[in-house]
Formats: sequence, structure tokens, C-alpha cells
Amino acid sequence: MTATVEAGPRPLVQIRGVDKHFGDTQVLHGIDLDVAAGEVVVVIGPSGSGKSTLCRCVNRLETTTSGTITIDGVPLPEEGRGLATLRADAGMVFQSFNLFAHLTVLQNLTLAPMKVRGLSKADARERALKLLARVGLADKADAHPAQLSGGQQQRVAIARALAMDPKVLLFDEPTSALDPEMIQEVLEVLVELAAEGMTMIVVTHEMGFAQQAADRVVFMDGGRILETAKPADFFAAPRHERAADFLSKVLRH
Repeated sequence: MTATVEAGPRPLVQIRGVDKHFGDTQVLHGIDLDVAAGEVVVVIGPSGSGKSTLCRCVNRLETTTSGTITIDGVPLPEEGRGLATLRADAGMVFQSFNLFAHLTVLQNLTLAPMKVRGLSKADARERALKLLARVGLADKADAHPAQLSGGQQQRVAIARALAMDPKVLLFDEPTSALDPEMIQEVLEVLVELAAEGMTMIVVTHEMGFAQQAADRVVFMDGGRILETAKPADFFAAPRHERAADFLSKVLRH
């Protein structure tokens, strides 16, 4: 049984019939999902269920085998400048931060806005400093990533994605590489972004965040969406047996 819920008449992100193969292995099976502007969709499920692959397909870090993905009505381009613009519109925050180690924090935030968005150095710097203040790191502009904690690096990565003024933010398990005490500082930034109306697709194992900040929870297993529901409904009474089994294990801890 598969379940999808369409989110309004004009989805910002529209995924239709997406399949993905790695060689002979099919990792996504006919994924259909709409995400409305301002909506926070949290994707959960066991390891190997296809969550991260789906997230990476949305900004074409992974190519789909078949099916379509559109962002604000525009299909994903194959390559070239259109792809750079698409990746600016669909900002990605990874589990391993992916900051440029040889650049300062400020340089990490200003490089792409100048290269891709065409911002002047002064405008990019002004925007970057505001975003660093927003994530509580105004005093780290001249530091290099190696001088920061994991939680600080991830907050810089979020600010870097926001510097591109994206239409949607994609988070691929943004807290999974962090020590437990650093997880909350990153989740607090995500909760604030959700409250401000940022469109977000968040792949995570953090059930508390899903309950607190999601508009919808998408449960995946075996490369399929098995259930889509509001958090209160999903966590209180999951409809799919596999989802109920998953929750019984993860909520015990």
C-alpha cells in the first residue's frame, strides 16, 4: 500500500513517478510527493529506505532513472548554468557539513551568492553577516571550519544555504554526524526556520523535531512512501503496519 497527500493546488516541489536505480538495484519506486510553499515535510524511515536518495534527487545530486521533479513549476535541468541556479533554489544541508576548509566562514557564505546569484561583494558580505548573526555565530566570520565545533559547522552550513535565498531547503540527516549535546543547537535553528515559513524537506531520525516542527511526516520503507500524515496523527496512530513497527522501536529509546 502506498499513500501520498497532495499539498494544495500549486506545489512548490512536485515529484511524480520517480524511480531510481543504482545498477541493478532499484532504490526508489514510483515516488509521488507534493510540497507546498512554506510547508515543512519531514521524511523518516529505517536506514536504507531511500530517504537520502530522494532528498538528493530533488536538487539533482542524484539523477532519477524515470519520473519528473519540478521546483516552482520548472523541471530539473540536465546540466549547465540552469543546474547551478536550481541548486541555488533548492539549498542542501548535508550530514557532513561540506564546508570549504581553506576558506573562512564568511568566505564560505559569500562565494556562491557572488558566483551564481551575481551579488556584489559588499551585498554578499552584508547578507552573510546577517545570517551568521541569525544562527548565533556573528563572532565566527573570520574563523576557519576546523576551528569550529560540529554544531557550529552545521549552523554555518545552514547559513550558507540560506545565503542563496533558496525557495526550498533540503536537509539530509543534518544532525547524524553530531555529538548529542550539539544536536539541539542545530535543531533549534531548524525549528526557527520552520516557524518563519521556510519550505523544508528534512530527512532525519529526530522524532522530537518531526513532532514539533513538521507540517507532514512522510514514512518511507523499501524505496516507497508507505504513509503520509500530519505529525499528531502519525505518531498517535500510524496506519501502516510497517510504520507502527518502526515507531515502536525508535520511540522506546
